[in-house]
Amino acid sequence: MSDFHYEPLSYLDSSFLALESRTSHMHVAAVALFDASPLKGDDGGIDIERIRAHVRSKLQYIPRYRQRLEWVPYDRRPVWVDDAEFTFDYHVRHTSLPRPGSDQQLKELAGRIVSTKLDRTKPLWEMWVIEGMSDDRFALIVKIHHCMIDGLSGVDLTTILLNIIPEGAIEETPDWTPRPAPTPTQLAVAEAARFTRKILDGVASLGEKMKDGLKITDRTLEKSIAVLTSLRSGWLTPSGRTPLNPNVGPNRRFDWTDMDLDEVKEVKNALGGSVNDVVLATATGAIRKFLIDDRDFDPTDTEFRAMNPVSTRSADQMGKLGNQIAMWLVELPIDEEDPDTRYNLIRGRTRNLKDTNQALGAATIVELSSGTPITLLSLANRVVGSKIRPFNMTVTNIPGPQFPMYLLESEMFGNYPMVPLWAQHGIGLALFSYNGRLLWGIQADYNTLPDSQAFIDAIHTSFQELRNLASTSG
Repeated sequence: MSDFHYEPLSYLDSSFLALESRTSHMHVAAVALFDASPLKGDDGGIDIERIRAHVRSKLQYIPRYRQRLEWVPYDRRPVWVDDAEFTFDYHVRHTSLPRPGSDQQLKELAGRIVSTKLDRTKPLWEMWVIEGMSDDRFALIVKIHHCMIDGLSGVDLTTILLNIIPEGAIEETPDWTPRPAPTPTQLAVAEAARFTRKILDGVASLGEKMKDGLKITDRTLEKSIAVLTSLRSGWLTPSGRTPLNPNVGPNRRFDWTDMDLDEVKEVKNALGGSVNDVVLATATGAIRKFLIDDRDFDPTDTEFRAMNPVSTRSADQMGKLGNQIAMWLVELPIDEEDPDTRYNLIRGRTRNLKDTNQALGAATIVELSSGTPITLLSLANRVVGSKIRPFNMTVTNIPGPQFPMYLLESEMFGNYPMVPLWAQHGIGLALFSYNGRLLWGIQADYNTLPDSQAFIDAIHTSFQELRNLASTSG
């Protein structure tokens, strides 16, 4: 038995490292707002030591948060190893807005925090505790590299840090001893041996596979059809170019808005489809209105695609870190003036994506690519991201708890997510449903969206069009 420990990254997790560049940061983030009154110290400020003690006590359930990256010498594949120099206070940071801090000041701070890459020599996360806010609130800004987490596992982590009732007791923090990391030579030998075992295991199981050949053939055919359909959805062809798709820089803006979740469901129930269809249709109408009214851009005959992540996480994978997602490509009909037609087009396209099992197709593409060396993967991802640009924007919709959650005794008022911006993606939309509200996080390239309020206004105008449709349907 070896006296060292490491864990290889999956291909999908590795791809988020390979995608990262000077201008495209591959971390996800969120801004959460809380009631400050239960966590005030004697000096009137936030009791940061209680919050730190609470977070520290939960690290026993999320071991990845005390691991850093290491690299296999011969092909630069990444692996996780325990960080022997882990420093908790480096990751949990405390700052204040000038009192009374406004939402706008918090948004500007969040934009600055997500404008810098995470240090790859340390565990890939930061948590900022922000006090000094108006209306007796404080905020958390959490920033985690996408190679560690997807949207649904992020919700699982939220449930680790938060509780469904106000609870002041802090869990006992056990001692932690980092497991030894392999030397470069040990890592190279161990990975070569693991690859050899994988081949031998495949040969050993060949007999069993042949016995079950018909089932495998059927499954292989199903995967092949799904892959072809997924590729034909637009992954190999460029989408249209709009003012929302410039060459982006490293700096970011962040804004948010929210709407009543029951009103969203009323639209869904009246028009058919899903909440995700309502989100995509609302985004489509907002993009169209914003391009016409605020960018003087004619969207006629413009092919505009959204990458819409779909969870492939099974019930037994809940609570585990890493990514279990596949990517839908959905063409958003921004050239269509009529909101009813737009909605029906989107509803038909998402139904087709489900019927043709394109989540399986996208997941299979990842599976087939799992042996790609990291250097070639990095080159391919950057070429695809900068030259072909198969989609214009990410729109991700994450379901959350429909009841209040608490950090110790403090109620969480809202949680606004941020999605990474790929090359030539000026805006990304991430949504989180929580306690009866649908919360929109709008992350943008700093120069692409200085007028973010105009885009938010367009979101609400577009949604009102759908509400008007719903009220007259049937």
